[in-house]
Amino acid sequence: MIGQGDVRTFMKILVTGGAGFIGSHLVDALVARKAEVVVLDNLSTGRMKNLRQSTAKPKFKFIKGDLKKYGEWKEVLSGVSLVYHLAANPEVRVGEVEPTVHFEENLVATFKLLEAMRKSGGTKNIVFASTSTVYGEASQLPTREDYGPLLPISTYGASKLGCESLISSYAYTHGMRSLILRLGNCVGSRAGHGVIVDFIEKLKSNPKSIEILGDGSQKKSYIHIEDCIEATLLAADNFLRSGRRVELYNLSSSDQISVKQIAEIVVEEMGLSGVRMNFAGGVDGGRGWLGDVKVMHLSIEKLLKLGWKPKRNSEEAVRAATKELLS
Repeated sequence: MIGQGDVRTFMKILVTGGAGFIGSHLVDALVARKAEVVVLDNLSTGRMKNLRQSTAKPKFKFIKGDLKKYGEWKEVLSGVSLVYHLAANPEVRVGEVEPTVHFEENLVATFKLLEAMRKSGGTKNIVFASTSTVYGEASQLPTREDYGPLLPISTYGASKLGCESLISSYAYTHGMRSLILRLGNCVGSRAGHGVIVDFIEKLKSNPKSIEILGDGSQKKSYIHIEDCIEATLLAADNFLRSGRRVELYNLSSSDQISVKQIAEIVVEEMGLSGVRMNFAGGVDGGRGWLGDVKVMHLSIEKLLKLGWKPKRNSEEAVRAATKELLS
């Protein structure tokens, strides 16, 4: 197993948002490594059923609490050496009508966590799940980690970039260490939102026709959850050994797939035929919604140098995820 010894150096690990899609898969992997794992989740989008593989394990503990309400979880950091911070509101579209959600659930929640870490005195290491949307409409594709200036076009991307800045500042000001992972579109079992889930639900409701937001040409990188977790653990192990104060990696597949192609894969995997695809046309040049980055392609060369390589490309990831969600 990649870097197994490094996790054992940090015997007690906190995973915020650990009942969510990515978080629960990460928890299962950490528990399998024999680490002591505490999950903090307010269950607003996470589900306890996502953790059923780990709940019975002796080194696992679940605490229901809201990061914004320190009194609900102030004892959680006791003995914790490493934090995987995944708690956030992941729905990009909500920012168009309710931007306060991203400010509160992402930026404020992260600030509260960092303050608690600072006051704890002993919790010094944080791995943060950021997003490719911090790049905005990047003029360089594939986009490297050192691309700039970073100009997000959604409040979700802006809130995540703000979190990155806070985390970096706390690392340098308060003696912490931080690993920031800018994730592409992660897909697979337990996903509760996203384009594949949306298409499946629409086709179950009407197997003859499907609405596709935008013009269908939106093109992005997709990574399967298994590849995502393997890369996350490898990057974390490498970072913890390195002694660096702050490190940053893009985490995705190395190619892209269009929304139209995804719809075709979902239709095929559901065994449907003659499905009419209705393109909504979208906004602002064919985007699905305001704030939707139409083309995203991350450079993962930096991560590949660690010895990791995704087992699936974007198309294979989408097809596998569709099968998992249908089953």
